[in-house]
Amino acid sequence: MSTKKNKTGKSSPSGSSRSPADKGLTRRGFLGSSAAAGGVAIAASKAQAAAQPKTLAAAKTSLTLNVNGKQRSLKIEPRVTLLRALRNELDLTGPKEVCDRGACGACGVHIDGKLVNSCMMLAVDAVGKKVTTIEALSEGGKVHPLCAEFVKHDALQCGFCTPGMVMACKALLDKNKNPSLVDIKKGLRGNICRCGTYTRIFEAVQAASKQV
Repeated sequence: MSTKKNKTGKSSPSGSSRSPADKGLTRRGFLGSSAAAGGVAIAASKAQAAAQPKTLAAAKTSLTLNVNGKQRSLKIEPRVTLLRALRNELDLTGPKEVCDRGACGACGVHIDGKLVNSCMMLAVDAVGKKVTTIEALSEGGKVHPLCAEFVKHDALQCGFCTPGMVMACKALLDKNKNPSLVDIKKGLRGNICRCGTYTRIFEAVQAASKQV
């Protein structure tokens, strides 16, 4: 049988295939690359699992909310909105459920000082945050100037929009102590008054701004 020399200078049978070293992929290289790919896949899977939010069971769960400066404990299902938790579990009926889709602003509360539609937020997402409702503006027998000016200027009729409207006005005054009429209109653009008392609401906010 004839022989021929390979690249290493050694003779090999004629017609035989190249040595493993001459091939593009060796068995050892294949196993090594497979192990590396498996390690990358496992690391990616762990990272994805860590990034996913914690899943809660459908059954009622115990949680504690900081509402108007007090720790309030309740037991609710994870699907319960903050609005319904406040009204049905904590008897804080100031925030109103009107549109139930974040369009009217009647359910407005403050979360860490920021105006939020409580019908669009789950109660479990409020854990660890400071929740403020309109009830906090009249605690201790002292009424907030904003509430007093709403009464003085007769800035309400049916009253369903009023709690959310007042909370929106307070959020505005907390950021801007002397808002112009344009500022007030922009600050209240997420709130609807179906009775149409906007003009008197604007007047009430301007009057309250001089006191706060």
